[in-house]
Amino acid sequence: MAMIPRLELRQGQALVMTPQLQQAIKLLQLSNFELQEFVEGELERNPLLEREENSAEAQTKESGDAEALEFESGTTPAEADLDVSVADLAPDLSQNELAEAGAAPLTDWSKAGSGKSFDDLPGIEDSLSEDINLSDHLDAQLTQAGLTPVQRIIGAALIDQLDDWGYMRGDTREIADQLGADEEEVLAVLAICQGFEPTGVMARNIPECLALQLKERNRLDPAMEKLLANLDLMAKGHMERLQAACGVDREDLAEMIAEIRALTPKPGAAFGGAPVQTVAPDVYIKLGPDGTWMVELNSDTMPRVLMNQRYYATVSKTAKREEDKAFLTDCAANASWLVKSLDQRARTILKVAREIVRQQDGFFAHGVAHLRPLNLKTVAAAIDMHESTVSRVTSNKYLACARGVFELKYFFTASIASADGGEAYSAEAVRYQIKGLIEHEQPQEILSDDRIVEILNERGIDIARRTVAKYRESLRIPSSVERKRKIAHGL
Repeated sequence: MAMIPRLELRQGQALVMTPQLQQAIKLLQLSNFELQEFVEGELERNPLLEREENSAEAQTKESGDAEALEFESGTTPAEADLDVSVADLAPDLSQNELAEAGAAPLTDWSKAGSGKSFDDLPGIEDSLSEDINLSDHLDAQLTQAGLTPVQRIIGAALIDQLDDWGYMRGDTREIADQLGADEEEVLAVLAICQGFEPTGVMARNIPECLALQLKERNRLDPAMEKLLANLDLMAKGHMERLQAACGVDREDLAEMIAEIRALTPKPGAAFGGAPVQTVAPDVYIKLGPDGTWMVELNSDTMPRVLMNQRYYATVSKTAKREEDKAFLTDCAANASWLVKSLDQRARTILKVAREIVRQQDGFFAHGVAHLRPLNLKTVAAAIDMHESTVSRVTSNKYLACARGVFELKYFFTASIASADGGEAYSAEAVRYQIKGLIEHEQPQEILSDDRIVEILNERGIDIARRTVAKYRESLRIPSSVERKRKIAHGL
C-alpha cells in the first residue's frame, strides 16, 4: 500500500492551561506565608497594583482625620499622635497588663536621653540583639584554636555538616575527597572540634555524644563504654541482658543509667537555629450565640490588593510606543486577574472550611473521640467542586478553634467498620481511644494488643490486632512486654 500525504480536519476537546489559570491553581495551594511572599513580588513587578490600605481613599481619610485632630486640639498631627497612652492603643488589655506595659502617655520625654539630635543617636540596628547560632559559636572557637590554615579549612567544612542538634552528619571520607586531604587528617581535626563547647558537640551519633560528656566528667570507664554500646537494650528495658553485658550488679547499673539520663543528647539545641515560622490560622471557628458554629476567615493572612484604575487611565493616555502600550495592557490584565484570584481563593477556603465544620461538628463540640470518617470526595460532592480543588485548598491551611490549631487535612480520616453494622468510626478517633486505654492502664494489668482489640470490640469497633499494633506504633507507644519491663525496673 502506497503512503500518500494528505490533510485531514479533526474536531476534539482539550484543556488548555493558560498562564492565568496556572496562577489561580498555584495561589490555591499556597500557604498564607507563601501567598504573602508571592503578592509582595507582584507588587514590586506590577506598577498598577497597590495595597488596599494605601489607596487614595484611605490616604484622603487619614489626612482628613489628621486635619480634624489638629483643628480640635490645636496641635500638629505628629504631636497629637504622640499624646496617646497604652490604654488607648490597647483597650482590650487587662489592668495588670496595662500596669506592666505602662499606661503613662507616650509624650513623657523626661528620660529620653541626653538631648542629642537624632543624627547623633545610635541607629536602631545597634540596639538589636542577635542570637548567635551554633555554627558561628564553633567558628569563633575554631579561629582561636591555634590550628594551621589547612586544619581551619577542614574544621570549617566539618562545621558546615552540623545539624540543629549539634551532630556532625557528614561522611569524613567524602569530606576528605572533596578537600583533597587524608581521612586521618580530617579525623584529627574532628577530634579537636569535639573538644569545643558545648560538650558533646560535633559527635557523629548519640553514643559518641554521651561519651564526650562522660569523658569530661571523668566517668568514661569500661563498664560505661559497654553501656553506651548497648543503649538499645536500655531503651527496650532488657535490664538483665544489659547488666550481664556491662558486668555490674543491679545497684551499679541503676547509678550508671541515672548518669546517662543526666546528660544532654542534643548539645546544640540551646543555640538559635533557623527561625521557626509560627503557624497562622487561615480560618477561625467560634461558637455563636445561637449554639451554631461560626466560620470566618483570618483577614490578617489575606493580602488585600487592588488595581489603581486612575493611575492606569493617566499613564495609558501618555503611552506612545507600542511596547509601552503592550506592557500596560499586560500589567492591567495581570493585576485584574490577581485581584479576582485572591478573592476566589478566599471564597473557596471559606466554603471548604464550612463544609468540614458541618461534617465534623461532633469534634468541635465533644473532642477527638467524636471525629467522623471523612474523605475528599464527600466534601467535594457537597460543595460541588472537584476533589483536586479540595485537596489543594486543604494543603498547608490551618483552622483555629477552642481545641487548638489543626491543619484542614487533619479532619480527613479513614473509616473503621462498626462491629454491630452501625455508623463507621474515624481512624483518628480509634487511635485516640487506644492512646487513652494505654495511658489509664494499671501497673499490675498492662494491656496487650489482643486485650485492646477485645475492649474496642466491646465498644462496637471492629478492628484487627495488626491495626491496633500499627496505631500504637504510630503513637510511639512501646509494646506491652516493653512497658512491663520498664515498670519492673522503675523506668
